[in-house]
Amino acid sequence: MEDWSKGFVEILETAAKEFEQFFEEVNEIVEEVNQTLFTEIDQLLDDLFEPIVEVYIEIDDLVNDNDFTLTQKVEATSEYHPACIGCRNYHGQVYNGELLVCGMHPYGWDDENCPDWEAAPKRPWYDLDNNLF
Repeated sequence: MEDWSKGFVEILETAAKEFEQFFEEVNEIVEEVNQTLFTEIDQLLDDLFEPIVEVYIEIDDLVNDNDFTLTQKVEATSEYHPACIGCRNYHGQVYNGELLVCGMHPYGWDDENCPDWEAAPKRPWYDLDNNLF
């Protein structure tokens, strides 16, 4: 009877070793597949987004270049357009050599008391001079 139980235990030990080896091999294969898959996905994402990032950087450099201006900004002063100082409606951009003061009064107001004057917000949500949005 002892021979039978010894033989059975040996068969179980052999089977356990075989299962353990099998699962180790499967684990190695899964790790290789994961590594290959992640490497290929990473490369695919790099290939996909790299041109987009390069274009974005080129556009950002072009827009932030100090020499790149479509229009010239003219500030309201006590000599020129004093009624517009601090007004939220003041535009002050030059187009084709003509200053557009504001939408209500394209050429400005004659004296210091414009009827459409509104205080500019103290902290606008954007600041183009400092690239803050």
